[in-house]
Amino acid sequence: MSILITGSLGQLGRELSALLPHAVLTDKDELDITNESAVLSFVAQNNIDTIVNCAAYTAVDKAEDDMAAARAINEIGPENLAKTGCKIIHISTDYVFDGLGHRPYVPQDTPAPVSVYGKTKRAGEEAVLTFAKEAVIIRTAWLYSPYGNNFVKTMRRLGAERETLNVVCDQIGTPTYAADLAEAVTKILPQVTEKTTGIYHFTNEGVCSWYDFAREIMEMSHLKCCVQPILSAAYPTKAKRPFYSVLDKTAIKETFHIEIPHWKNSLEKCIKKLEETK
Repeated sequence: MSILITGSLGQLGRELSALLPHAVLTDKDELDITNESAVLSFVAQNNIDTIVNCAAYTAVDKAEDDMAAARAINEIGPENLAKTGCKIIHISTDYVFDGLGHRPYVPQDTPAPVSVYGKTKRAGEEAVLTFAKEAVIIRTAWLYSPYGNNFVKTMRRLGAERETLNVVCDQIGTPTYAADLAEAVTKILPQVTEKTTGIYHFTNEGVCSWYDFAREIMEMSHLKCCVQPILSAAYPTKAKRPFYSVLDKTAIKETFHIEIPHWKNSLEKCIKKLEETK
């Protein structure tokens, strides 16, 4: 298996690179996935037969004013990768749902994205399913790791600087430790066939609000910052967020025989790693 990892400098890409040392690693400087001829040429030259697409435009609010850039990376890019004929694992998001439901979303639920980011990510899913014969799409949510910019690192930084913080309490989902998702991807890779082609969900186990998540981060980091709950209406953002985006993981666990840790256990691991690398 000759594997290409796109978006290799991102949170998931970094974790995957460590687990798949022989994979070909690219980021935007090495390969422009929005350029079809460049993608086809690179895949042929490197004899790639399997792609894990971690590349994405994830600036949710910025995307509202720059749909062209979001569409290029989130829709055109995945389409180009799918057209290579390679097996593909493509990473998507909970933002394909409007968040108005009241039970965990299953992969078969009808997407209804309410932001440009969500709409372009949904279009990317459709492109992959249209052009790739063997494809696994994994929707995930609230991704964090010791790398890059993410909620955990931001909360730890602000928690060390301030006495109090306001965090929204009416958006419900599940955090996902990138290392856990990366491990799941490595287990799924040899099982990508026409039979397993489709959409799956992966987050850590459990459910919480951003407020609950922030409080746990402070506690595990031994920070005395007091986290106060606020409603989303008190913290307006350019892009709408889904209020409830808990993902049902039954299909991915049963199809690929994967065990998923609880989000608190994984958060503890990540914070320990961050403390060690201070």
